[in-house]
Amino acid sequence: MVDRSLRVGVDIGGTFTDVALEHAGGLATAKVLTDYAEPERAILDGIARAAASAGVAVEDIGQVIHGTTLVTNALIERRGAKLAFITTEGFRDVIEMRSENRFEQYDLNLELPKPLVPRKDRFTVAERVGHDGEVLLALDPEEAEALALRIASAGYEAVAIGFLHAYANDGHEQLMEAALRRHAPDLSISLSSVVSPQMRELPRFNTVIANAYVRPQVAVYLSRLVARLRDAGIGAPVFMLHSGGGLISVETAAEQPVRLLESGPAGGAIFAADFARMHGLEKVLSFDMGGTTAKICLIEGGEPKTANTFEVARTYRFKKGSGMVVSTPVVEMVEIGAGGGSIASIDAMGRIQVGPRSAASEPGPACYQRGGEEPTVTDANLLLGRLDPDNFAGGAIPLSTASATAAVDSRLATPLDLPGGDAAFGITEMVDENMANAARVHTVENGRDIEHFTMIAFGGGAPLHACRLCEKLGIDALLVPPGAGVGSAIGFLKAPFSYEATKGLFQRLDAFDADAVNAALEALEGEATTFVKAGARDAATATRLTAFMRYSGQGWEIPVPLEHRRFTAADIAPITDAFEAAYRTLFGRTIDGLSIEITNWSLVVGSVLPPVAEVGRSPEAGTEAPWRKRSFYDAAQRKDVEAREVERSAMAPGVVVEGPAVIVEDETSTIVTAAFRAIGQSDGSLLLTRKEG
Repeated sequence: MVDRSLRVGVDIGGTFTDVALEHAGGLATAKVLTDYAEPERAILDGIARAAASAGVAVEDIGQVIHGTTLVTNALIERRGAKLAFITTEGFRDVIEMRSENRFEQYDLNLELPKPLVPRKDRFTVAERVGHDGEVLLALDPEEAEALALRIASAGYEAVAIGFLHAYANDGHEQLMEAALRRHAPDLSISLSSVVSPQMRELPRFNTVIANAYVRPQVAVYLSRLVARLRDAGIGAPVFMLHSGGGLISVETAAEQPVRLLESGPAGGAIFAADFARMHGLEKVLSFDMGGTTAKICLIEGGEPKTANTFEVARTYRFKKGSGMVVSTPVVEMVEIGAGGGSIASIDAMGRIQVGPRSAASEPGPACYQRGGEEPTVTDANLLLGRLDPDNFAGGAIPLSTASATAAVDSRLATPLDLPGGDAAFGITEMVDENMANAARVHTVENGRDIEHFTMIAFGGGAPLHACRLCEKLGIDALLVPPGAGVGSAIGFLKAPFSYEATKGLFQRLDAFDADAVNAALEALEGEATTFVKAGARDAATATRLTAFMRYSGQGWEIPVPLEHRRFTAADIAPITDAFEAAYRTLFGRTIDGLSIEITNWSLVVGSVLPPVAEVGRSPEAGTEAPWRKRSFYDAAQRKDVEAREVERSAMAPGVVVEGPAVIVEDETSTIVTAAFRAIGQSDGSLLLTRKEG
């Protein structure tokens, strides 16, 4: 019999597939290597292990929540559909011209990333709509029919349609789609007015192209996943976590797969936000480090920071501007190639560099003994004594110190004439500095002072590196939640059903048209509510409204939260105040004498989650957990230190462990450096605080 209280979250990462099963007795978790040939095989294996651990039958599972990097990987690796793009005459090369910014000013041999659609597959029609929706040049039905026939006979698998200002009037895109349907009924077609109805043609065209490019592949994968789950006896409904941090149906995900770009990392941000609320933390730096990447996100007031644009598939050292900007709701974070599987190498100047290439799960780090020969962060951590070779992943993956030594020596130590231990330290110090720099830049870009934040660390790799990051960043407090090794999968179980609807509606605030705004917001609320009720029919819902605003003459806008209600002309003053408050927070000042503009609107409808139970800080109990001797390399002291090894299960509320120490569990290990101490908390978390002096 299906038990609706049995819910399972599944996160497919670049190296591991994580599973978290919520049941009456608590939470059961599993961590298995990702299967690239058949990702659903690892999902079924992980669910079976978690169910066995919980003592429940897989047939009783009532809900499956899934997040995946499939969309991101398909865009990075260019494994998508044979795609045609139809746009307005004169705008065929917008996606190739990009923003005309050089993302690396001094590289004379700079190569721009190639667009997803080659020029020969980009088609135009004579049509033109103004920014206000007025038809300036009507689309000729005969021209649309001729182009539809040409595309239908050319063997394309998918078509993206993006006309100029279609966000203001989608009539021409609808006519073009109808012509294509008449000649190719089964063709996968994506419209920019549906996928991303916002201003700015470059991100809107990129978004509809990315959606169309991966849509056939994602649809096949999701249908195969649902079928395999049913074959295994799991007939529960399947929901997907979208990049904005909410749940949507499989059907919606198949229609708009671009919303899944950051679904896995978004689950991690939700996980961290939940613990921030539980512990009453107003300013949190979420640090999620897995096998392939590290993700850093700001959480304030118990909510992760969100954005309406995201850059995917960066081609130049993960540098901003070298990827493809898409406009889709997303939890805003910085993501770099710094995970346990990130490969260390020597650059042209003879320096150790780490990432962005990753050994992933196939072949994996050298110490996995699965064919990997290049040194990785995991190999370095093993050699520095931070990992137990006999108890990695609960003993499921025995690690070979000899293989790790051979990889580090042959690829780094010998060419650089360094001792093996120094080379391993160089790997970890480089990856720690890369992550610290990313955190500094992210907080500065958002006008925040990082020293006033508490870090929440999760993912298989984060607890190993979090203390060192705190030392570099000047952060004094660090929280490692229970289940940290599968944090994103647990985050899926904390997510609401939600949908963000967006609309481009340009207005000068001094000419504010309240009726037009109210009509647009009513349509957005209806669209978002329809999607939410499909997954949570009887749930109470709440709305969140954001206007994207700027000063006249500026090239970019900022998000401004507003109260969701019907507006009148009298609201110009409070909207102005809200914009100036947001602008001052980011830039420290406002600009007098300039008009203010609204470009886009965003409305989120989400199911209301139950309030979290607050956790008070556990006082020190004056007791110490049982421990045994162990040593590891402390980077701050530049030497091996004698440490305590403590089981995570022994960290009862108030139990204190002075650093240096290693707190071990099946899914990860927490390194407590000499500068910190760990205190067990009543919810099973570890609170690490800097020692006085």
